Amino acid sequence: MSATISRNRKSAAPRKRDAEATQAAILASAQEQFARLGYDHVSLRDIAGDAGADVALVKRYFGGKEGLFTEALKASFRPDHLSEWDRATFPRQVATIMADNIQADESHAHSFQFLLRAATSPATAPLLNVAVQERFLRPIRDWLGGDDAQARARVFAAAFVGFLVERLVRSRPLKGRERDAFIESTTAIFEMLLPGSGTQKPPRRR
Repeated sequence: MSATISRNRKSAAPRKRDAEATQAAILASAQEQFARLGYDHVSLRDIAGDAGADVALVKRYFGGKEGLFTEALKASFRPDHLSEWDRATFPRQVATIMADNIQADESHAHSFQFLLRAATSPATAPLLNVAVQERFLRPIRDWLGGDDAQARARVFAAAFVGFLVERLVRSRPLKGRERDAFIESTTAIFEMLLPGSGTQKPPRRR
């Protein structure tokens, strides 16, 4: 009897790992295909096939297309990353990131394209609004703290997203004098939005 229980426990662990891997593969496929084709032009069968899974598993794990889309949206936001940022150095660090090329990080490019498509579709904009409130604005509000944190979080998010759009459209890293001026101006904007931040300026390139 005890030997049978032991065997069952050992076989359960790989099944759990397989299920988690399958769910992760389905989510990754959903994010990539929703970003590339949009919600209305992607089927669960397409996503399942790309993930190497049965379409029945998509419905089992996520409940259907809308449930999968919602979870894919949530997975596109990483609120835990905020805790890794130092408030004192955040403005210049994010300004430097924005001066680079988003295409250099394909996963981030896909995630952002996915969010842009969701925002411009009447079918998915309400789902995006829920995800933004839960996974984006609320963590920013808590990170900022202080008076009127909710309103300041909206302004902060609007500026951040605006710079992401500019970087996506530009599709190339900035160089030379333009890069230096861009970083200085962007740093000043985020220092204004994040009181108490501020870093020592590096020497300007000649």
